[in-house]
Amino acid sequence: MTIRVLIADDHALVRDGLRHILANAHGFEVAGEASDGPATLTLARATDADVLVLDLSMPGRGGLDLLKQIKDEKPAMRILVLTMHAEQQYAARAFKAGASGYITKESASAELVAAVGQIATGGV
Repeated sequence: MTIRVLIADDHALVRDGLRHILANAHGFEVAGEASDGPATLTLARATDADVLVLDLSMPGRGGLDLLKQIKDEKPAMRILVLTMHAEQQYAARAFKAGASGYITKESASAELVAAVGQIATGGV
């Protein structure tokens, strides 16, 4: 089974890195990318994907309200928050808004791959 992943981050270098990491891991396909909140919402609506890797700090509408709207519209889509915010309060708010996972940008690439795989199969 191939896990279809969407990447949403406002930094091109981060998106490139995430795409590279997932492309080199077995069983993943990057199905689309977005660089801001409105584009992320459009992409999530239009693409049949298993997991959205979502940066909470993006221009044009980001954060927890974007996460919540995507979960409301696409409840089966699993969302992994990938952020620079390591504080526990951010993670708690993200889970409350519907995230299935939360990792920081300081995580190793193996942690990202493991997290995407775990939430794609129903884990947290």
